[in-house]
Amino acid sequence: MLFRASAKSVAAAAMDSSLFLHLTEQFSHMHGHRPTPSEARSWERSIPALLSVLNEAGLGDVEVMLEYALPLNSKRADVILAGVHPVTGEPSYVVVELKQWSQADPDEDDPALCHVDAYTHAVLNPVEQVRRYCEYLANFNGALAGRSDRVSGVAYLHNATEFGVAGLRELEVDDRGRLFTAERRGAFLDHLRGKLSTGHPGGAAADELLAGKPVPSKQLMAVAAAEVRDREQFVLLDQQQVAYRLVLNAVRKAKVSDHKEVVIVTGGPGTGKSVIALSLLGELYRQGVPALHATGSQSFTKTMRKVAGARKREVQDLFKYFNSFMTAEKNTLDVLICDEAHRIRETSANRYTPAAHRTGTPQVEELIDVARVPVFLLDEHQVVRPGELGTVAEIKAAAARKGLACRVVPLDSQFRCGGSDAYLRWVVRLLGLEPGGPVVWDPDDRMELLVAESPREMEAFLDGRRAQGYGARMSAGYCWPWSKEPKPGEPLVADVTIGDWARPWNLRGERTVAGAPPSALWATDPAGFGQVGCVYTAQGFEYDWSGVILGPDLVWRTDRWVTDRAASKDPVFKKAPSDADVDRLIRNTYKVLLTRGMVGTVVYSTDPETREKLRELVGTAREVVTA
Repeated sequence: MLFRASAKSVAAAAMDSSLFLHLTEQFSHMHGHRPTPSEARSWERSIPALLSVLNEAGLGDVEVMLEYALPLNSKRADVILAGVHPVTGEPSYVVVELKQWSQADPDEDDPALCHVDAYTHAVLNPVEQVRRYCEYLANFNGALAGRSDRVSGVAYLHNATEFGVAGLRELEVDDRGRLFTAERRGAFLDHLRGKLSTGHPGGAAADELLAGKPVPSKQLMAVAAAEVRDREQFVLLDQQQVAYRLVLNAVRKAKVSDHKEVVIVTGGPGTGKSVIALSLLGELYRQGVPALHATGSQSFTKTMRKVAGARKREVQDLFKYFNSFMTAEKNTLDVLICDEAHRIRETSANRYTPAAHRTGTPQVEELIDVARVPVFLLDEHQVVRPGELGTVAEIKAAAARKGLACRVVPLDSQFRCGGSDAYLRWVVRLLGLEPGGPVVWDPDDRMELLVAESPREMEAFLDGRRAQGYGARMSAGYCWPWSKEPKPGEPLVADVTIGDWARPWNLRGERTVAGAPPSALWATDPAGFGQVGCVYTAQGFEYDWSGVILGPDLVWRTDRWVTDRAASKDPVFKKAPSDADVDRLIRNTYKVLLTRGMVGTVVYSTDPETREKLRELVGTAREVVTA
């Protein structure tokens, strides 16, 4: 929040411009950079328009909170008004979204979207925008637990005429999403008086809201229990069930005493770490235990949000990132489930982090601090970027520094790669991640392994499997440049070029381009087959058939693997890591890529000597045949 005072005090500060100087200073302090000219201009024009309405309505004692930061989220509500409800006498809050728009047209296909001249793309209808802010606030502010009716929302388009925004009213309105223009100023005054008393100050109500802990509400957890736990019946086996019970027992102990415990679950790809995470999440919500799920992967988190929250959008907000907890108070949550914990970074700060939040606190300590039972699920062989520190040793050391007990549960059985332990052992031996050197593949009835003579042959084979109803993807080491995404109407750039064969990388961004899915959905959207995936989009996912291209960054020479950091185009390798670190990360990258397939893997190397070695290990009888 950038500023808080009564409506009449804020109006006085706006009159002499001290308000806008204060907002700019606070913004710069919190975000590490000055607000954009358009943002500063919106303050100068929109805030006085709202204050004029408040004071005319006799609501000068209502508390005004400007640029209110939503809990555990980077989004900010323009204004939250805090006061007392004129009928119930209870605290009452009105979330206000301010727009300078003079006109806007609804999207032809979706009234929740609209088009404004200032933007080249569709934006959210402000009625839907403020409604979502209200829902999120009710779901994640403890002061509103069981009292979500205290929150309402309005969009105030103070420059618009009714004619100019009439189309926006096609969207169904409710108490959390209403729209007013300057032409309906009288109706806006009446609406505000119906939510906020003219005879009571709002300071105490504002205090109560600001003191609310950022935890998921019981109502939201009940919805999530149905959506997460009951959507699929997960059967947990052996050590999976051990890990599951350990966490639930630690939660029980935390409830009956001032107990805190760290749980680490380790396992290779497909051992069910994410199944445990979802099972725990659903069970904890069924019990009404405040818990969140977090990862360090944008692709993984977005996919979890899409799958678990497909039918109930509010469930998506329960899936966070590791850097969401920089400013959270200690033990805010009962449980934090850190999936893909090998992606933990040194700190949560990045170039966009406000200076005030650059405390230097290790990210692992932030994650431990925020919950009574922090749970880490990881695979140390999936560390693929410099600065990723998610290892058992690092987490245990962080727990020891805080004097906390730490339990480690290793998972043995795995469900990826057809459940073939033999294939997983073959991969780690192949890449030198375990001692003993590469071994000849001894086929089992669980996993198929084939060698392709060209990427075209690989693609044709995989396409044939897709025609049979299987899912398939191609991925590669980061050994080719990655062009910017094309402008609308232009084709994707075919960066991955091998001889006369060329295909584009998966998209970087969050929107569909030329029929290709957004980055986060490459592994799960059938349209992802047309692009080559990288480790950052493949990690954490699985598909039936996996085609893997070994690039020139890892080649076989005589009797050993040789890594060539110069052949990698991954920008993270251009900086500090030592050659030994790069060697380990490149091998881990190919381990991730080679363990995505559930039914089979087709492997191809751009290097002739490496292809020969692969044929020797896999067997010429298992070369790809596409005819």
